[in-house]
Amino acid sequence: MCGAPKQGQTLPAGVDAEKETVLTGQVLDGSGDPVAGAFVRLLDGTGEFTAEVVASATGDFRFFAAPGNWTLRALSSQGNGQTEIAPEGPGVHVHDVTVTR
Repeated sequence: MCGAPKQGQTLPAGVDAEKETVLTGQVLDGSGDPVAGAFVRLLDGTGEFTAEVVASATGDFRFFAAPGNWTLRALSSQGNGQTEIAPEGPGVHVHDVTVTR
């Protein structure tokens, strides 16, 4: 069983968004519909694997990270996609990932 927290856009109780850097969003297909069950990987600025979660039934994912350069990569049966992000400080940073074949 995966040890990742339950995925969703709502932050769990006790998370201080003024102190934490939260990377969150949805995996979407080319039509903008959510992609359930996609594997979402967090890669650091050098492209090294850091973490992975499974998107929720509504395509939601969430990571807790440090400020810096990151890549969000989604892998699914509907295709793959990625987006580059660079949060400069704490807060909730929302970035969707669109997958295509």
